[in-house]
Amino acid sequence: MLQPITTQRSVTANTEWLGGRHGTDDTDTITLDIARFTTSTHYVPSTDTSQPYSLFRSGVPVGKITASGLCGPFDKAVADGRQVLAGFVLAETLFVPTMTKVPVALLWHGTVRAAKVPGCFTPADVTSTNALIRYV
Repeated sequence: MLQPITTQRSVTANTEWLGGRHGTDDTDTITLDIARFTTSTHYVPSTDTSQPYSLFRSGVPVGKITASGLCGPFDKAVADGRQVLAGFVLAETLFVPTMTKVPVALLWHGTVRAAKVPGCFTPADVTSTNALIRYV
């Protein structure tokens, strides 16, 4: 006789960085180039062998890489397209650790609490943007 076993895992999204609901209902879908992001800063690696999914954090600022069309972490010091802020990853996203590309929702307009953005982000670093973001 088979005895099915069910496991359940709850993850509470950290959206402290989000300053309001404006813009959350009108997002774009983008694809992240996972190799460009830093483990533990931008995403939490999987440690659960029964549910092997890594978790990409919400609130990560991104820019679009000109050569590939994929997105990587916003970086004012590069010249590959990521120096132009495209927006912020809206929702935490689970992905298999072997994936190299992950689709996510992009908040490209709205309000952001800059001090709560994951990683090291300063609005003054944004000198070029395709996003309509108000920082509080």
